[in-house]
Order: sequence, then C-alpha cells, then structure tokens
Amino acid sequence: MSDPFFFGYGSLVNLATHDFSDAHPASIRGWRRAWRYTPLREVAFLTAVPDPDAEIEGMIAHVPGDDWAALDEREWAYGRHRVTDQVRHSVTRPLSIAIYAVAEEDQHVPDVPHPILMSYLDVVVQGYLRVFGEAGAHRFFETTEGWDSPILNDRAKPHYPRHQTLSTAERAFVDDKLAALNVPIVTR
Repeated sequence: MSDPFFFGYGSLVNLATHDFSDAHPASIRGWRRAWRYTPLREVAFLTAVPDPDAEIEGMIAHVPGDDWAALDEREWAYGRHRVTDQVRHSVTRPLSIAIYAVAEEDQHVPDVPHPILMSYLDVVVQGYLRVFGEAGAHRFFETTEGWDSPILNDRAKPHYPRHQTLSTAERAFVDDKLAALNVPIVTR
C-alpha cells in the first residue's frame, strides 16, 4: 500500500503557509508552470501544464487524513492527475502522488481585470528561496511562463489570504527579477 501525496509547485513550497505534514522537496518531469486565470477565480494563479520536455521543482506532501475528497474540495478549481512515476523525491516508502492542474479549456492568460497578485507571488518566491536557495528561485522564474502578464501590487494591503512578510533581501530578489523580466506592475 502506498501513502497518498500531492505535488505542489506554488504556495505549497512555502512551509509557512500550510500545516501539511511530511512535506519534502521534489521535482517532476513532464510538466511546466504557467500563470492562468479561470472563470472560477477573479485573479490569476499558477497551474501545471503538461510538457514532455519540462521539469519543475516543488514539494510533495501527505494528503491530510488520506482524504483525497477533502483535498479535491480545497483545490476545487483544479483537476487531479496521478503523476507518481514522474516525480523524483527522497522518500523511501511507496507513495501515490498526484498533481493539481486546471483543465486546458478553462485556462486563460492573465489580464488587468484578472492579474497575478504580488502577495501570492511573494509567498511562492519566498518558499523557493527558503527551500531551494537563490538558484532554485531563479529556476522558478525560468520554468514558469506568463511573465508578460500584469501583476497587481497589493503588498500594502495583501489580497492573498496566506500572505507572508518578506525580508528585505527576499523582497529585493522578487523586485529585481520582475524588473529584469520587464513584468507589468499595476495598481488599483
């Protein structure tokens, strides 16, 4: 029997944002990250997109209470896909691993009415910096598509419910990467 785990590639990497037990750094082949929005949400968020040539880093974590139905409800804007054989990790016992991804037909490129939240991006990058170091945070930017999408600067009044306070160095890292990529920043 294998333990149920899921692969997270966004805010799950930031251990300060959740209490999922048994979380471990991992990578997955055959998927890439993309910024998208759906009619189900007002703002853009990360999704995984099948891509046979891609590999991304993230975290695997135990499904709380072995209850996929409860986790499916929490991740209601996504579909669940089994990816056990695509994930590299250091756990030695048998695992059954799934990834959550938005259905292709529900994906839309972010725009000004549906921007990426800076408070969400900050949480994700902080997680990559803390788990994978600066090199891993650079890889996050390199392996994520959609940096031409607008980002709503909501740092003064964060909209993301699990927002975190970044250190001066973490904030500078995010700001420098966005400037280098010429990402459009908007305010409301």
